[in-house]
Amino acid sequence: MQDLPKRKLNRLHNYDYAQIGAYFVTICTKDMKWLFGSIDGGTMTLNDNGIIVNNELHKISTHFNNVEISNYVVMPNHVHLIVVIISAGAASGAPTMTIGNIIRGYKSGVSRLIGFSPWQRNYHDHVIRNQEDYKRIAEYIENNPARWAEDRYYKMTTGAASGAPTKGFDT
Repeated sequence: MQDLPKRKLNRLHNYDYAQIGAYFVTICTKDMKWLFGSIDGGTMTLNDNGIIVNNELHKISTHFNNVEISNYVVMPNHVHLIVVIISAGAASGAPTMTIGNIIRGYKSGVSRLIGFSPWQRNYHDHVIRNQEDYKRIAEYIENNPARWAEDRYYKMTTGAASGAPTKGFDT
């Protein structure tokens, strides 16, 4: 058993992901498939799945009354968002929720409405440490569609420009 590779931890060790603060989160589709629409001329056009993904982002703060989504963008094969926990759950009357609980609920809601899970197993997060960090990330999110051809998630996808399916992984 000792020879088995160790899985890389994606979260900060001993960090409380339920505490007040801002978090940059990226959620990718399974196999980086273009499932949410396409980008033409620097503008994202959502397909039916993308509309569901977008609408469910707006519902996060209704499900978690101590959470706001301050910035986000739905891209063809991923979503970037800034999740802000504005008060501790117990103090606001809401249950204590971590970023993991919030993202799990979001991914589950999208999957239920689409009819399959479009998501990869995990997500990437970054704890936003100060206003400068927040501003840099917010600008990145805002400019992401215009810089799509330079984006690492575009480059990770081969043959992506051939089209995006609207349902399922194989169309």
